[in-house]
Amino acid sequence: MQEQNLKNHSRLVPLYHYFTYLLLLTILVGTTLNCTKGNCGASCNNLLIGALSFATIFVAYFARSFALKAQDRAIKAEESLRHFAMTGKLLPNELKMGQIIALRFASDEEFLALIQKTISENLSSKQIKLQIKNWKGDYYRV
Repeated sequence: MQEQNLKNHSRLVPLYHYFTYLLLLTILVGTTLNCTKGNCGASCNNLLIGALSFATIFVAYFARSFALKAQDRAIKAEESLRHFAMTGKLLPNELKMGQIIALRFASDEEFLALIQKTISENLSSKQIKLQIKNWKGDYYRV
């Protein structure tokens, strides 16, 4: 597996992120155009297809957002355990979820110093990632 770094750490699944949403958008646009062109004989079918399109879009969106929330909780627990193992203390409450998620890429050697710098300078997740010298890959998050 390719070594992770700042430039290649985000992951996209083309069939999910591009094809599925493009297909759903195509169905929705096609149904809307069909309804507005006056094909009244099929209006009930168009309404049902349109409703199904919206429902599918919402299912796809929430399936993704719920999975990300679960991953965020797991990352927070992992990083909290990592911090506890290194210091005997819980992660500082001043850290926001986005900051904790970005800190997971820091090596053990720079983890604690980067936490202090993040708190003192209120670094964004992008700024945290730019500060990391020894990138620790997260190969499980999608």
